[in-house]
Amino acid sequence: MRYHVKFPSGEEVPVDVIHLPTGEVRVAVNGKTLAADILDTEGAVSVRIDGRMVDLLIEGTPPEVGVVTRGARFYAKVESDRLREMSAALGAKSQIGEGLITSPMNGRVLKVLVGEGDVIAAGTPLVVVEAMKMENEILASRDGKVARVFVTPGSAVESGAKLVEIEG
Repeated sequence: MRYHVKFPSGEEVPVDVIHLPTGEVRVAVNGKTLAADILDTEGAVSVRIDGRMVDLLIEGTPPEVGVVTRGARFYAKVESDRLREMSAALGAKSQIGEGLITSPMNGRVLKVLVGEGDVIAAGTPLVVVEAMKMENEILASRDGKVARVFVTPGSAVESGAKLVEIEG
């Protein structure tokens, strides 16, 4: 199945996921095919690509998702060919990134890097959450203005807790 991964920068990457009769999975990105094993465990995904293991935390609901790996967060809009066809038929439009930024994990807020009224761009660091002795920088999923900050440094947060709301 072909997927289209579109990043907030506007860059779009085609990704083909091929399930072989043997149960193996092949992933083709920009024409380069890689062997892949995927282990999904309640929101966390371990992916072995050409022998290298990568752990991912997936947040959000397709087509708009966030991926956290090694403390970095990336946002993208992921659509299959089928979803694109259905959206086109319905005349649906969507913008990358939600306005409500939530914590991807349980932890403690170390820093709040923005204030209400700040004008920000996609990728701007908003909050730093410490979890399992790792600092995780939470980034803006889209351009806009900070409408509300829900946390302060030292706050304990649960996975899914509201951190920042972006409008515009």
